[in-house]
Amino acid sequence: MRERLQEFSLTLHPEKTRLIEFGRHAAAARKQRGFGKPETFDFLGFTFLCGKSRRGNFLLKRKTRRDRMVAKLKEVKGELRQRMHQPIPLQGTWLRQVVTGFYGYHAVPTNFPALAAFRLHVARLWRRTLRRRSQKDGSAWKRIEKLADDFLPKPRILHPWPSERFAVKHPRWEPYAGNPHVRICAGGVQ
Repeated sequence: MRERLQEFSLTLHPEKTRLIEFGRHAAAARKQRGFGKPETFDFLGFTFLCGKSRRGNFLLKRKTRRDRMVAKLKEVKGELRQRMHQPIPLQGTWLRQVVTGFYGYHAVPTNFPALAAFRLHVARLWRRTLRRRSQKDGSAWKRIEKLADDFLPKPRILHPWPSERFAVKHPRWEPYAGNPHVRICAGGVQ
């Protein structure tokens, strides 16, 4: 790997590079040797984990790195302090942009719980900010839920699995469940 990267004048960072046992057979191999679960690793804002699908097959799971989410929530909290006395619709519009931007990067398959947690934390921060506007403010959670439903987008997965992404980029290929790809041409299906 080092030699290959040196062809492009790149090097591996010695402290950030390590070899780990990860993948389809890692859990069974580690269990056989008496070790625990396979290690995880962080890459591009996600923690990668070995997991299982509902059918029990191997599944590469990605979830938002905790430190990245905490940093973003601290940033939102600080900005809400600055925007505390703005009208609620302006705050809601700004928060919608923040949450949509977060989803734009982090809305990958298997990361739904982190998206839902981010939205919930943003709603809680918004409630805390609104309650600090006045000593007599009685913003009940029901009211905040209504505001969150009005302004904050619901979590949903925006990016497809890599196997489906090919079909999205190349519309002439249509994936069918369990069948090989069928090519659509001007003369019909081949």
